[in-house]
Amino acid sequence: MSVDFHVTKPFRLREPVLVEGFPGLGLVGTISASYLVEKLKMEFVGYVTSDMFPPLASIHDYKPHYPARIYVSKRNNLVVLLSEFIVPVGACYELAQRVHEFAREHKVRQIISLGGIHLRSEEPKVYGIATQSGLLDALVKSGKVSLIKEGATTGVTGVLLAQGAVENFPVVSFLAQAHEEYMDPKASAMVLEVLKTYLKLDFETRTLEAEAAEIESKMKDLLARAKQANTQYKKAAADLGGGPNNLGPMYG
Repeated sequence: MSVDFHVTKPFRLREPVLVEGFPGLGLVGTISASYLVEKLKMEFVGYVTSDMFPPLASIHDYKPHYPARIYVSKRNNLVVLLSEFIVPVGACYELAQRVHEFAREHKVRQIISLGGIHLRSEEPKVYGIATQSGLLDALVKSGKVSLIKEGATTGVTGVLLAQGAVENFPVVSFLAQAHEEYMDPKASAMVLEVLKTYLKLDFETRTLEAEAAEIESKMKDLLARAKQANTQYKKAAADLGGGPNNLGPMYG
């Protein structure tokens, strides 16, 4: 079993930042990384394969692509690694190790992971984790994130952080509060706003915020319809002389 990075267009950047976005809670990582690639007009330079990855191709603008891809922006001195499939548990350790190797090979000065987290507060927040005290101080000074003192983070992001801490390699994770049930562009917009400030990037997140409002409206409509259907179901059951559990196998 192996994970391989294929650079189809060699590039040279000067101590770039590597941003990683993999699917997770609310698909925040993938949405954020994809949006970043689009808005910064980043260049496709390679892809990642493994015999542990699902055999599939992503179709964008009529063209098939490998679902795990590498992009660069020379103007912003930035590398983005994204995946459009959930990385199998068995591949997480090796993929994280290969990301670190790729980062060292290209003299990356810092890895930033974007994702979602299931924490609820009255006001949605973005949380931060870092492998070095200097990075933690920078996050605190930014005033944009709340640090996580105790807890756990899983998948490739978790391994990247743990390995970075052991090797004293700078790794930061920005995690926005996100929905578990469906994709959350609002959380993606939140994490991107933090990234913009942190890296001094110039792009807008209005499109994501508009998508968030549209999705939220659709979800409210779906929930209202589900509630109405449930009410009608209970009424039908009552009319038949019993509760839902008494309707018999024809309804099971």
